[in-house]
Amino acid sequence: MQIRCLIALTLLASAPSIAYSVNFRSASIQTGLLELYTSEGCSSCPPADRFVSQLKDAEGLWSEFIPLSFHVDYWDYIGWKDRFASADFSNRQRRYAREQSLKTVYTPGFLYNGQEWRGWFSRRLASLPRGDESGVLELSVIDELATVKFSPVHLASDNLRVNVAILGFDLKTEVKAGENRGRELPHDFIVLGVASNNMTVNENIYQSKIKLPQTSVSAPRYAVVSWVSSDKKISPLQATGGWLSKP
Repeated sequence: MQIRCLIALTLLASAPSIAYSVNFRSASIQTGLLELYTSEGCSSCPPADRFVSQLKDAEGLWSEFIPLSFHVDYWDYIGWKDRFASADFSNRQRRYAREQSLKTVYTPGFLYNGQEWRGWFSRRLASLPRGDESGVLELSVIDELATVKFSPVHLASDNLRVNVAILGFDLKTEVKAGENRGRELPHDFIVLGVASNNMTVNENIYQSKIKLPQTSVSAPRYAVVSWVSSDKKISPLQATGGWLSKP
């Protein structure tokens, strides 16, 4: 739920940056993190990308579920280098496979709250399972610094890590080589950068301050998302976020 949003645009030297003053707060029920692993070099990925783009106007966005599009780099070798791709995102998907949330690494591949999800083939968000009581996650961003506070329902047995991502919207790429040669691909919910940090705990309240990730990609619209996970398993425990520019 967005509490307050006051936005002033500024420019920094190496990346499109925005001076923010925003606050977001989840409910106690887990907000679902819908992760798409995709690539501009994969001919079967555009339908999945379009499905995610349609969620910009879906009921429950940010409060019930949050999509993230991670572009992987393991298809870059077949003729087209995806400008949004990162080896870190490929490794994140591989870690899910190691933790047995995925049987194999592939694109387009969806996970929902850390579990493989194939409901997108029927284009039915209703097939997303309802989250459990998790706890309240609060995200406050002032300029380039994010402050995150998590009050879980139950004290975590592991140490927790916080992740903060900047998402880009209304982006397009004219693909000139590879499997999608000659196509213009629209993109939304693209993860442009992720910053992570350990959280400290005091009386069952986990906190962390973290600098927003920088990106060289200039997007018409941005959003910010934060999620908390164990330091031993990357499946999200809770998430929150919202627009950084007026939708």
